[in-house]
Amino acid sequence: MLLLALDTATPAVTVAVHDGSRVLAEERQVDARRHGELLLPAVDRVLAEAGVKLGAVSDIVVGVGPGPYTGLRVGLVTAATFGAALDVPVHGLCTLDGIAYAAGLDEPFLVATDARRKEVYWARYADARTRLTEPAVDRPADIADEAGALPSVGAGALLYAGTFTGVRDGGPEHQSAGALAALAAEKLARGEELLPPQPLYLRRPDAQVPANYKVVTPK
Repeated sequence: MLLLALDTATPAVTVAVHDGSRVLAEERQVDARRHGELLLPAVDRVLAEAGVKLGAVSDIVVGVGPGPYTGLRVGLVTAATFGAALDVPVHGLCTLDGIAYAAGLDEPFLVATDARRKEVYWARYADARTRLTEPAVDRPADIADEAGALPSVGAGALLYAGTFTGVRDGGPEHQSAGALAALAAEKLARGEELLPPQPLYLRRPDAQVPANYKVVTPK
């Protein structure tokens, strides 16, 4: 097994190579506006650091979100392209699950990322490997009871620390492709079926067609 993992659902552009037992190389750059520019060079550098060729990859792992429309699509399209070019399977994992795995907690907690529009993407976990709720998008005030009662990690929790009062110091802020790959490797070794590589948006994209848009047809 040689996994190439990538995720662009958060402001972090993150890539890792995992051999089924450990992370061989990983890179993360935080820049919410340059996912498309940063991803492929990061893949090249991580493969070079791991000392492997792209053709040796046996599986692609990609974070499927939830995340903003444009950034999330960069990772998913890239993963699909690699999968088709190499004729290898492409596996999806919830981005929040990767952050939860990186947190390493063995108690109930929340993961929250920044969804913009004064909202967060979030889910509740029993421990680092066990998600209890489906990913959701809400205003922090709407989940204040849960956010105030449980430990929390992620950029969304840090951004709204007045609501997420149990923010864990040193907890992961953004996604780690190394954690995503390690979680995928565990699941694949157990024979678990991962998610299809389809985007988990949870809401409409920020860009909308104007309501009074007029379609012009040729005469």
